[in-house]
Amino acid sequence: MSNHGKVWWNELATRDPEKAKAYYGAVMGWTFTAVETAGTDEQRPYYIAMRPDGTPAGGVFTMAGPMFDGVLEHWFTYIAVDDLNASIAASKAQGGQCMREPFEIPSFGTLAVVDDPGGCCYGLIQPAE
Repeated sequence: MSNHGKVWWNELATRDPEKAKAYYGAVMGWTFTAVETAGTDEQRPYYIAMRPDGTPAGGVFTMAGPMFDGVLEHWFTYIAVDDLNASIAASKAQGGQCMREPFEIPSFGTLAVVDDPGGCCYGLIQPAE
């Protein structure tokens, strides 16, 4: 069965992951595990938020560096597609733009960041098998 069109992953983009972890831990009961992934380091850690039942709820991405100047903290959604390149082409054909070219996160999938004609930015993911 295809996952095409399903909301696949959400992540919080924040400048203060410790404050965010304390907040969502208290409000949602989530716990957090640090993981290494594409683009992370000591200055930009990434955390997986876990529900009380032990299933993943989403990620916490640390916004650090000049590329995030002026960017507000936000939740970011990735939507699954069966063919990432075809979906990027379809987005462009409908007036969207590819804001970040495809990149792979091993064992998770290949991702790209696009925006729609109105400027709404979101992620596409072709999940790993």
